[in-house]
Amino acid sequence: MTTNFIREIIDKDLEANKNESRIHTRFPPEPNGYLHIGHAKAICISFGIAKDYKGLCNLRFDDTNPETENIEYVKSIQEDVKWLGFDWGNRLYFASDYFEKLYGYAVELINKEKAYVCDLNLEEIRKYRGTVKEPGKNSPYRNRTVDENLDLFSRMKKGEFENGSRVLRAKIDMASPNMLMRDPILYRIRKKSHYRTGDKWCIYPTYDFTHCLSDSIEGITHSLCTLEFDVHRPLYDRILNELGAHHPQQIEFARLNISHTILSKRKLLDLIKKKYVSGWDDPRMPTLGGLRRRGYTPESIRNFCDHIGVAKVDSIIDLVVLENSIREELNKKSQRVMAVLKPLKVVITNYPENKKEELDAINNPEDPSASTRKVPFSKELYIEEDDFREDPPKKFYRLSPGKEVRLRYAYFIKCEKVIKDKKTGKVTELHCTYDPATKGGNSPDGRKVKATLHWVSAQDAVSAEVRLYDTLFTKRDPEEAEEGKDFISNLNPNSLIVLQSCQLEPGLKNAKPGSRYQFERQGYFCVDSVDSSDKNLIFNRIVSLRDTWKKILLKK
Repeated sequence: MTTNFIREIIDKDLEANKNESRIHTRFPPEPNGYLHIGHAKAICISFGIAKDYKGLCNLRFDDTNPETENIEYVKSIQEDVKWLGFDWGNRLYFASDYFEKLYGYAVELINKEKAYVCDLNLEEIRKYRGTVKEPGKNSPYRNRTVDENLDLFSRMKKGEFENGSRVLRAKIDMASPNMLMRDPILYRIRKKSHYRTGDKWCIYPTYDFTHCLSDSIEGITHSLCTLEFDVHRPLYDRILNELGAHHPQQIEFARLNISHTILSKRKLLDLIKKKYVSGWDDPRMPTLGGLRRRGYTPESIRNFCDHIGVAKVDSIIDLVVLENSIREELNKKSQRVMAVLKPLKVVITNYPENKKEELDAINNPEDPSASTRKVPFSKELYIEEDDFREDPPKKFYRLSPGKEVRLRYAYFIKCEKVIKDKKTGKVTELHCTYDPATKGGNSPDGRKVKATLHWVSAQDAVSAEVRLYDTLFTKRDPEEAEEGKDFISNLNPNSLIVLQSCQLEPGLKNAKPGSRYQFERQGYFCVDSVDSSDKNLIFNRIVSLRDTWKKILLKK
C-alpha cells in the first residue's frame, strides 16, 4: 500500500479511534456530463482508500441542477465506474433523495437567524458582494424577521415567485476575505422539471449547501475532493457546525492535469458542438468512454493513477506517462500480428507460381504460453511504402534497388526492378528475388542484413481502415494561445489520419470489437467498438510503439 498525505491523515484518525475507526468515502459526480481521466483519479482515490482500509465507498449523484442533468449521464457514469473495476454495492445515492431533509435544514437555519430570503437578482448580488480588495455590503433584505423569511421561503417552495426573483442566502459575513463566505446562495428558484423528482420541486439547493449535508446524512468520514474545493471548506464546515450535524473531514488533493489535453467539461462540449470531434466517445477525447473506445484498459488507467500518486500541489503530468501505462500492459498481453498500413506490392519473381507456405510466427515474445500462429506466404506480398526508397538517404537500411533485407519469419529478398506509374512517376510495384536457403530469416552462409520488414501475403490479406490518433492539441498547455485566440487555435490538424485499404494478415478477419493487438513495428491497435463491422473492419491506434516510428508514419 503506497502511502500519501491522505493515508497519513487516515492512519492518525484510526489510531485516535476517530469515527469509531470507520472509513467511509464517496465519489459524488454531478450527472451533467461524461467522466474523464481526471475523474478516474478521484474514483481510484476514493474507492481505493475504502478498499485498502476495509471501509465503504458510496456512489452519489449530486443532482441539484435540473437544467443540465439527465439520466443519460447517470447511466454512463455508473458504466464508467464499473468499467474501471469499482463496485459501490447497495450504496447508490442521489442528492435528490434528500430534498425534503435539505429543505428542513434550510428552515432550521432560518429559525436560527442564519439564513434569509433575498430579493436581489444575481447581477445585484454580484455587485453587493464586493471584490477581493473591497468588502461587500449587506443586502437590504438581510434583516428580515424569522417569520417573514419562513413565509417567503415557503411561498418560494409553492412556486409563487418567478425564476431569479428570490433566493435563500446564508447570513455569514459580507466582509469575509473568502468571497464564498459573503452570504452565499443556498436555494434558488428554478421552475424546471427534474429528471428524478419531476415537477415536485421548483426550488433547488446549491451544490455547496447540498454536498456537505449529503456527506453528513450518509455518514461519510473522509470527504475527498480536488484542490479547487479548498476555498469551499470553510462553508462546508460552517453549515455542518451551525446545524450540529455529523461532520466529515474534507481533504483536498491536486486535480489531474495532463499535457496536450483539455479536461474542462464546457470546453470538451464546445469541441463536440463545433464538430472538431465526433462525440463524447471520440477516441481523441480524454473521457473514459473515449479512452475505452480507443483501446485503453481499466488496468492501465488504474496503474497510471497509482503511478502519479496523490499530491497537494497542481502540476501537469506528461501524456507519455499515460501512454506508457498502456504500452507496458499490452506489451505483456497483446498478440503480435503483421499489418501493412500503406501497401506497396512486391512480386517475388523466382518464387514458384501457385505455391503457398504456412510460416510460424510468434504471438508474443513476452509470453511463452502464447505459442505461435501460421501466416501464409506467397509470390505476391505487401510491404510498407516507407520501407522502400528508390534513392535511399545515408543510413537507410531498408529496401532499395540492389539491396537485400529480411522478411519477418520468412526469407531474404533483394530488389531487382522498380515499376512506376507512367503518368505520375509513383512507385507502384517492386520485383524482387528471394533466397530459398534463408527460410525462417537466417542465412546458412552467415551473411547479414540490417533490416527486417513486416509484410502480408497479397492474396490472403484482409483489407481494413486504420485510424491513426495523435494528441488533440499541439501545445503542452492547450490553454496557452496567441492574443485574440483561444484553445481551439491549438488543435492538432493531424490528431486523426485515416488510412484506407490497409492490408492485414488473414487471422484478423474475424477480430472482435474491442480486441487489441500489436501491429509489429507500428504500435498497439484496437478494433473500433462503434464503427467496425464484418463488412468494414476498422482499427484505432491506441498508442505508437515509440515516438520515432509514429513521426515517420505521420510525415506521409
